[in-house]
Amino acid sequence: MHAPTTREPSGRRRNRKRGSFGGGNPVVYAIALAVVALTLGPVLYGVLGGFRTNAQIAQDPSGLPSPWVLDNYVGVLTGASFWQYALNSTVIAVLTTTITVVFGVMAAYPLARYQFKGRETLFMVFVVGLLFPATVAIVPLFILITQNLQLGNTWMGVALPQAAFALPVTVVILRPFLAAIPKELEEAAQLDGTSRIGFFWRILLPLSGPGMVTVGVLAFVGSWNAYLLPLLLLQSDMKTLPLGVADFSSEHASDTAGVFAFTTLAMIPALVFFLAMQRRIVGGLTGAVKG
Repeated sequence: MHAPTTREPSGRRRNRKRGSFGGGNPVVYAIALAVVALTLGPVLYGVLGGFRTNAQIAQDPSGLPSPWVLDNYVGVLTGASFWQYALNSTVIAVLTTTITVVFGVMAAYPLARYQFKGRETLFMVFVVGLLFPATVAIVPLFILITQNLQLGNTWMGVALPQAAFALPVTVVILRPFLAAIPKELEEAAQLDGTSRIGFFWRILLPLSGPGMVTVGVLAFVGSWNAYLLPLLLLQSDMKTLPLGVADFSSEHASDTAGVFAFTTLAMIPALVFFLAMQRRIVGGLTGAVKG
């Protein structure tokens, strides 16, 4: 006879597993808090600085608003320049995201579903593109956009190169999604009379939605925060919000509280959009890793 075995309570097993990964280690929490403080500290300081007056900041730079003042944020929101900068950033980000997702999925589809000579070599071109910074090609890009394409100081002139530099990561993320779709599903669709193009539009694109959302969010946020390309290609009323922050800071150098308010408002749209799509991004990247 075997001696009866006693099962360990499930709660104790969960605690043991949790402890084995270092979840209860105070050093881990201390490091995490330090990273969070270093990351969010400057952001919170800028947000709170927008609710203070210049006199308060001069008297106590690290203090809290006392009293809280809304004039800085109201002044920025009632100014026409902020909304013009925001419109330019929004249009360029939408154009960049659309071009990136459309051409990215079209490039990733044959690399994931077709077998042809040189497929892996072509995919490695996109992988190597991840290591190619935009700053290296900034002078040729400026000549190409302004002289050859005649797209200087236009929305599309900025969106096209931004989408081109976003394509490598887009293809790298989307390829596993498209390759993970069972081939039996494609064969069944073909038996029903669906062409390859029909399968691509009707079945493959809806199933790869999480990956497309992921690359779309990354392209949007990257375009919204872009500075170098817009700086070289845009002028006057066509400038984006990052350029507007720089102009506002130079024009109102003595208005520190106003600069804090302008900078904070410029961060909010991309931050809210990223946080709203955070779970989709995590799910999309997880799917890409599994693929």
